[in-house]
Amino acid sequence: MDSKNILLNVNGIEVIYNHVILVLKGVSLEVPEGRIVALMGGNGAGKTTTLRAVSNLLAGERGAVTKGRIELRGERIERLSASDMVERGVIQVMEGRRCFAHLTIEDNLMTGAYTRRDGRAAVAATLEKVYAYFPRLKMRRTSQAAYTSGGEQQMCAIGRALMANPKMMLLDEPSMGLAPQIVEEVFEIVKDLNAKERVTFLLAEQNTNMALRYSDYGYILENGRIVMDGEAASLRENEDVKEFYLGVGSGDRKSFRDVKSYKRRKRWLA
Repeated sequence: MDSKNILLNVNGIEVIYNHVILVLKGVSLEVPEGRIVALMGGNGAGKTTTLRAVSNLLAGERGAVTKGRIELRGERIERLSASDMVERGVIQVMEGRRCFAHLTIEDNLMTGAYTRRDGRAAVAATLEKVYAYFPRLKMRRTSQAAYTSGGEQQMCAIGRALMANPKMMLLDEPSMGLAPQIVEEVFEIVKDLNAKERVTFLLAEQNTNMALRYSDYGYILENGRIVMDGEAASLRENEDVKEFYLGVGSGDRKSFRDVKSYKRRKRWLA
């Protein structure tokens, strides 16, 4: 990947939970400013842990980065708090939406502006911008979040993050539990926000097909390690990715990592 304008640099990090459970085993990745980077892999691969390491939300899960370094624009950030990261413009949208069920959609959105210091007029302008991107939210602005659909709650969660004027958004499983047409709608809005608002995205996503359609670059995680990375267009055409992650191809679905190591052994023996 082009090393110019790297916003986020994750270099060889290990993450341990409860002082004993090693989850990430030397993960390295880069996110250039203004790009959409996808972190893909099955359930338990380490995608959510990687996002939490970046946003400094590991402590709440009794986790810690024990090796490696994480830099935002060249600044080491492992020791910063989650609120420090918000001040630097890094906002995470958690897996499962996590809207405040008893608040209205608009009140939920406004909680995202809590850290803003640029006045009511600027916040009101951002709210209108959010409604322009999510017209469905404008229609439901007075509804309690608990009584809205999963798709509307996901849009609300992304809109709430947008209210903080983020430079970078970490999206955790945005497609989870949503109907295919809603997933497409959400990803189209992500693409739009990236193009028009210049928001940089690092998204963790099990739906490899959607992730590769809408991202610029992708990393594939298995068992806490990066097993493959590349431009999204080239990953879409890669035969191993097609077989093991896009459901195209024949044969038993073994571990992608096992197959790659088998091929390495085969080349070595040859």
